[in-house]
Amino acid sequence: MAPVSVVAAIKSLYSKHQDEPTLSVNTVRLLSVVLTLLYVVPLYLSPTTRPTPSLSRDAPSVIRARIRIVSVSCMLASLLVLWLIVNQGNSSVGAAFTLMGWWPISVADVARSLLLTAVLFIGPLYERGIVEGEWRSWFQPSKHSESLRGWIGWRNYIAGPITEEIMFRSGLIPLHLLAQFSPGHIVFISPLYFGIAHVHHFYEFRLTHPDTPAWAALLRSLVQFGYTTIFGWYATFVYLRTGSLLAVILIHSFCNWSGLPRFWGRVEAGQTISPPITRGKSEPRGSGNGQLSIGWTIAYYMLLVVGAVAFAQLLWPLTESYHSLISFSPYASSPAASRGSSFSS
Repeated sequence: MAPVSVVAAIKSLYSKHQDEPTLSVNTVRLLSVVLTLLYVVPLYLSPTTRPTPSLSRDAPSVIRARIRIVSVSCMLASLLVLWLIVNQGNSSVGAAFTLMGWWPISVADVARSLLLTAVLFIGPLYERGIVEGEWRSWFQPSKHSESLRGWIGWRNYIAGPITEEIMFRSGLIPLHLLAQFSPGHIVFISPLYFGIAHVHHFYEFRLTHPDTPAWAALLRSLVQFGYTTIFGWYATFVYLRTGSLLAVILIHSFCNWSGLPRFWGRVEAGQTISPPITRGKSEPRGSGNGQLSIGWTIAYYMLLVVGAVAFAQLLWPLTESYHSLISFSPYASSPAASRGSSFSS
């Protein structure tokens, strides 16, 4: 059970003067825009981080420079949020770290969150591990280190998940909690900032793919906005339910590794397994080297449905935690039941 003093300290942030929010709604909205811009704008301030028609965002030099600049942005954002919690909420640094998901670290919460995510992706795991034969490499540390030695892999699986979750979960969510936004608003509305932060990829794609029609590039960006926002819903839900920044970072990394599930076409065998970093996190499953019987494809789509149903059934039980930042449940019958004045301990 979380220490009573920490829970009481966090509770005081929500009810500084009974029902008075620590931060105003408009202040939080402004700060959310500022933090989003703080993450995106620096990517275009320097020639070393700004892609050109002849220099892709996947170039190692661009990735290295971008990792450095967004790391600085995340440190500044974290210091700002920490200062707001401690000074505006008259709170301790320890309580602020709890609200920001840094502490305590619960291995059980992290494991359950990863299990829940794996259940949802049981279909893609079947295709990638069994059909394409990658399962052997999952238990070989050398294969994982090989993927991370490339800058694209390092960005997709390490730097990207860490910096994005620090900014858009550890940074934005505590601000919304301080303003006493309802859990539903935090889960479904605050991730829009995360989705919007990816819209700039439209410009980069047009820059490096000038022959692609504008409508196709726009459609690509809309799809990316859609799935990043949906992921943001899930990550925000897990963050509120577990209070664990580490859990959402690892979920983010797992989803980047898995990529988007296949929703059409047949699964195919893969004789030659490409390193994970050669397939973009938003790209569909690639074609294999041999056609299998239709039974393999039927099994995949059945597992896709089973995973979705099991995920819905396990969503609340597997995210239940003593370290939750706010108490809410699918059975809340009134707005008061889901306000920030109710806490788990």
